[in-house]
This record gives sequence, C-alpha cells and structure tokens, in this order.
Amino acid sequence: MLREARAQHRILVLDGEQRASLAVVRSLGAAGYVVTSGASSEGALASASRFGRDALRLPDPLGDPDAYRIAVSEAVAREGFAVVVPVTEPSALALLDDRALAERLPMPSAAAFHQANDKVALLARAEGLGLEVPQSTTLASPDGLAASGWTRYPAVMKPGRSVVGEGEGRRKTQVAFADDAAELQSALADLPLEAYPVMIQERLRGPGLGVFLLLHRGELVATFAHRRIREKPPAGGVSVYRESVPADPRLVDQAERLLRSFEWTGVAMVEFKRDEATGRDGLMEINGRFWGSLQLAIDAGVDFPRLLVDRFLGLSEETCTTYRNGVRSRWLWGDVDHLLIRARRGGGEGGLASWFRPWWPGDRFEVLRLRDLKPFIAESRGWLRDTFGRGS
Repeated sequence: MLREARAQHRILVLDGEQRASLAVVRSLGAAGYVVTSGASSEGALASASRFGRDALRLPDPLGDPDAYRIAVSEAVAREGFAVVVPVTEPSALALLDDRALAERLPMPSAAAFHQANDKVALLARAEGLGLEVPQSTTLASPDGLAASGWTRYPAVMKPGRSVVGEGEGRRKTQVAFADDAAELQSALADLPLEAYPVMIQERLRGPGLGVFLLLHRGELVATFAHRRIREKPPAGGVSVYRESVPADPRLVDQAERLLRSFEWTGVAMVEFKRDEATGRDGLMEINGRFWGSLQLAIDAGVDFPRLLVDRFLGLSEETCTTYRNGVRSRWLWGDVDHLLIRARRGGGEGGLASWFRPWWPGDRFEVLRLRDLKPFIAESRGWLRDTFGRGS
C-alpha cells in the first residue's frame, strides 16, 4: 500500500551533478516514487541513474539564481512535482525565498536556513545554549584585524556566509588558514566586501565529528554518524573513504538542541571538531542539506531521503535511530585523487597499504553499483577528462 501511495507522487531532485543527488534519486526511485533529476550540466550523475524517470536541464543556480528559480517554477507547474529537493546551498538559496516553491521544499523556513548559515550568529547562539565553541573574534572590515587584538595562531578565517552577493553576482566564499598575522591579513584582503563580517577562529587540530539528523516538526526522526578514514585533499577535506560508527549521544543531544532552537524541519549535518590537545569538542557549522557521503547512511540502514519525503507527504511516521556499524563507503575516483595527491605532495595520515586493498567485508562503493552502472560510467568519463584533458 505504501509503495502504491508513493507512486502517485512526482519528485524533482536538483543538483544532479552531486553524489548526494545520485543517492537521493536511487533512494526515492527504489522506494517507488516517480523521480526526475535536474542539473545545469550534461552528463550529470543523477541524470544517468535508472532510478530516475526523466532528467531536466536547468540554469546554474549560483551564476543565475533568478533564471534558475523561474525554470524550477515552470517545471513544477508543468509536471506537477509534489516535492522539490535541493541538494546544494546555491539551489536552496535560489528557491527558499519563493513562497510558492518553499511549500514544496522539505526544508526549514527561509529564515531558519539563513540564520543557520550565518556562521558568526550561529556560534553566538550555540554558546548561549551551552555548547562549546572555538575562541573567535569578528571583523567588520578588512582593516579590523589590528584593532581586534587577535594573537592566536594558527587561525582559521571564516566568511560569515558561504554564498554572498545577489543575482548574477552571487559567488561562493572560501575558508582560509593562516599561520601568522601576515597570512591572515592577505586572506582578508582577498575577500569581497559582501563577505563581511568575517570570523577569525582558533584552529582546532583533530578529527572532524559529523552528526547527521532528520527532524520533522520538532520530532527527531533519524540520526547517523561516521568516521572519516581518508579525505581529499589528504590533510583535510571531503571524505573519500568512511565508516559508520555509533553516534555520540552527547553530540546528538547538542546538535538536536541547536536545531530545535531554529524550529528546524528537514535534514542537517552538524559538524564538530575534537581538539586533540584538550579533548574538547567545538562546534564548527551546520549544513542544512544533504551531505556528500549520504550513500553510506543509506547503506548502513538510515534511508534519509525516503524518511524525509515520506514525512513531508504524510505517508509514514517511521523513525530510524539505530543502524549497522562498520559499514564502509568508498568514493572510488575521489580516493584515486587522494592517492595521486599524496604521491605528488605527500601529507595525510596513515600508510597507503590499505588503499591497495581492493575490497574488505563491509565495504561498499559509493557511485559504482552493478544494478545502476551508468552513473559510474558518466563519472569516470568526467574524471578522465578533467585529469588528463587539461591543457589539451
């Protein structure tokens, strides 16, 4: 009965270039939903999946958010999509402020999403709730560093928002690291003025701890956690090989309290950093959307996309806070990049012997699936073109 009910609903999954979008399409298609993927480029991963019924070509949500919003609105009116699932911050920002579209987004309100993305305000809120946060200061302009009295190095420079600007001038900002005041001043000078206020933060050295949650109207629906085994770049970046682990109840409680303070509905990754020198866990940020390693959670038994859409449409009240530990997920081409970077530059922790072990019980490939092979073929073509076609 539930599968028949799902088959009555058409779902549009955006940002088809992303691995997380592929995981969403596979999840919802396998559950019985009629899924269409949307992407702004040809050869998108999600567009190649057999679990999607159709694929749409859309404008770039970062380069032209207004055209993107109009195109998605027209697609919803034409195709009757019951749910629209943004997977990246630019697509969410382009759509959330449109009241008609927002009613179809299984996400928090526009106000909550904007507030959670404001890194400066977020840490102040977290500190008020009793969460540990790294020592930091806020600069209103590039020339505010000297007056701030900041002396803690190494430091991290974090623009207040990840995406700044309006219309076609919208752009992404980047976090930067600095070992001394000169490096920090140089990084500040490179930022656009719209990126201010900017937060300067002590750099905690240690593992990142991500807690993944789904809340719906105040109820905790699902939780998950994993540890990173390898990253790209090796010194710290996106995970390319990771393993499901028990979620730390203390961090889950902190993440849940923080999200409830926004009256959050939808998925989120709340990221902490454990400082090896002191053992304390400092809050880093909230990502209020699906994350890159989503497929691992699904493989371990927490099907976040299906739980999210089922709840949003009122089809099920299922919860999922237990899952299989020791499940590992490998993003193959990302892991190859990890190896190539280490071969060229060195860096990264641990030996390379485990990299050459092709498979171990509990391992899953993230994109490569024999039942859905075309996305891996599309990704492989793109990787080969980007890796060996530069300058040709």
